[in-house]
Amino acid sequence: MAFPMKHLSGKAIAARPTKPTRAMKSVECQAAKTQFGRIAAATLAASTIIAGAASALTYDEQQGLTYLQVKGSGMANTCPVLTSGSTDLKTLKASDYRIEMFCMEPTSFTVKDESRVKDGEPEFVQTRLLTRLTYTLDAMSGTFNLGGDGSVDFKEEDGIDYAATTLQLPGGDRVPFLFTIKQLEAKGTLDSFSGDFDVPSYRGSSFMDPKGRGGSTGYDNAIALPAAADTEELAKENNKENNALRGTAVFSVAKVDAETGEIAGVFESIQPSDTDMGAKAAKDIKITGLWYGQLN
Repeated sequence: MAFPMKHLSGKAIAARPTKPTRAMKSVECQAAKTQFGRIAAATLAASTIIAGAASALTYDEQQGLTYLQVKGSGMANTCPVLTSGSTDLKTLKASDYRIEMFCMEPTSFTVKDESRVKDGEPEFVQTRLLTRLTYTLDAMSGTFNLGGDGSVDFKEEDGIDYAATTLQLPGGDRVPFLFTIKQLEAKGTLDSFSGDFDVPSYRGSSFMDPKGRGGSTGYDNAIALPAAADTEELAKENNKENNALRGTAVFSVAKVDAETGEIAGVFESIQPSDTDMGAKAAKDIKITGLWYGQLN
């Protein structure tokens, strides 16, 4: 199956690691929102320190590359950087904008897992990224309305807004999920605007498991166990679901260029992992990183 090549567009803030870190119906993200300010500041500070890294390219620099220069370099998995402009967000005039070339580049993935300490509370742990450099969201578009009082109303509408990704926990368990911000509706100010989004099922209804069971096709139950098909322990395995879940994201603007309309900052989102079509409980996944867009 061929995957579309990531569109080289947009500019982000002037820093990122030279290499990406390797590292339910509703997701509860209140704690993430209260801690976002510190996380955003730390991410931005780290980005500024390593500004000028070889992989940090501006929009114009990216557009000047040939296919062979991009191929195998990992640059197609990065957002451009924003080297011009100002950190004074008031320079951006109030208007009803269209945001184009909206790009989100994760730099950290953590998963909420059981504590290794007896009777300890579940906590977010570091993970190993198993997916190759194909997990950045790009070429997204939507509406970005900026009010005279600094209020923001952002709605994502289209683009490459999902990416199948897999992480590995310290114990070896693998956690697949669909990194996305589909149909995001965020409100707030330029300093911090947040909202919820849809997280589609990792697999479609026509997917069949190793025993031939699927949501809209395949067997109703495991053929070798017809008499036990209705037992409680097998009910979740037999009755496949592909319902969309919900996640939440917080964004902060770090830099704007009023002349070109470019805007960039940092983000943090928490979303559910794959549920194996309803057979498993979803895990909370926290993603932090950089974002970029062009306002028209």
